[in-house]
Amino acid sequence: MKIGIIGGGVSGLFSAYYLRKEGHEVTLLDKGSLDDGCSHGNAGMIVPSHIIPLAAPGMIAKGVRWMLSPTSPFYVKPRLNRDLIRWGWLFHRNATASHVERSIPVLRDLSLLSKKLYQDFANNSGIAFGWEERGLLMLYKTPEAEHEMAEEAAVANKAGIDAHVLSPQQVQDLEPETHVTVRGAVYYPGDAHIYPNQLIRQLINELRRMGVSIREHEAVTDFRLEQGRIKAVVTQAGHYEFDEVVLAAGAWSPELTKKLGLSLPLQGGKGYSFMLTEPPATVRVPAIMLEARATATPMNGHLRIAGTLEIAGTDLSVNPNRVRGIVQSVNQYYPELPVAMPATETVWRGLRPCSPDGLPYIGRVNHLRNVTLATGHGMMGVSLGPATGKLVAEVINSQAVSLPMEPFSPIRFSRT
Repeated sequence: MKIGIIGGGVSGLFSAYYLRKEGHEVTLLDKGSLDDGCSHGNAGMIVPSHIIPLAAPGMIAKGVRWMLSPTSPFYVKPRLNRDLIRWGWLFHRNATASHVERSIPVLRDLSLLSKKLYQDFANNSGIAFGWEERGLLMLYKTPEAEHEMAEEAAVANKAGIDAHVLSPQQVQDLEPETHVTVRGAVYYPGDAHIYPNQLIRQLINELRRMGVSIREHEAVTDFRLEQGRIKAVVTQAGHYEFDEVVLAAGAWSPELTKKLGLSLPLQGGKGYSFMLTEPPATVRVPAIMLEARATATPMNGHLRIAGTLEIAGTDLSVNPNRVRGIVQSVNQYYPELPVAMPATETVWRGLRPCSPDGLPYIGRVNHLRNVTLATGHGMMGVSLGPATGKLVAEVINSQAVSLPMEPFSPIRFSRT
């Protein structure tokens, strides 16, 4: 079959990879350059530990408190926008204990599938992308966070995800190169990390070698619909006719689904990252600084610092206050790291496509029989990329799917 994929982020690239392996003729369209998508500046964490969705009890109260500080890790840009209001209402409706309980096995199984596929990819593809299995530290400094993380560790262990509560000295023992100032941490030994820039670059090269046609700077502007299917994909340069279409356009997906008659609740969550190049002392184990919601990931001798979740539509401007908040938080946990305010032009920013229930959109839509969605992964796009691509290929090939697809249905909010 001739298959068109809209979007060159990690979900689109892995969809192209697994579909091409099945012998399909694949064309990938992206509105910009594949050298600077959302997947590039990601923290690079592969996190089976992240089994609790963003929509959870207490998150709304935390968000309101954080919004009062200009350097906080979470911010919703105030604007009168019908889609944002609907997204917020759906988030509120899903931030319940019952939703979390239902989501834990769903996110666990999706993440474990993705980790296994990454392991296979690292061992058998001949592609180097910085795969390391050193686990993840969830660092905390306050009694409140200590209590929260103890509960999360218990939930993880109950779900079959190995989690250990560590003392300050045990944390320090894992970090021989730099001093760590914390009250404690939860250590997830089953997590891993990669160098996302290298992954994306190598994956693009491999797709081209496999014969995938990659069309950059070719934005999709419309669709021609005929008898319950997409007849043609219209771009700035012309139009394409495909047997199947995969929509993996990240934060811009709702703009395209509206043209298909589907209102997709999804907001872009802006995040920032920057690199410490060859620091004299570095972090060995990737870490999330819990109170600050900032991350530190070692990558090829460098250290990537990332953080914030700024719900701001598709605005890609850099908010220096948010970046300053990241810098200040890192120095509180790692006082010996030489972290200073980076120049604005060196700060990477990207939009994480956030669904209101914290689960991605993967699968078919009812009213168009040749359309499959692969978007809405929030801050876990790189972590869930291979599993998403594998599921997309299985759906399009009408094969038995690796996981139940109902929790990821793109139409699960169509009646709300």
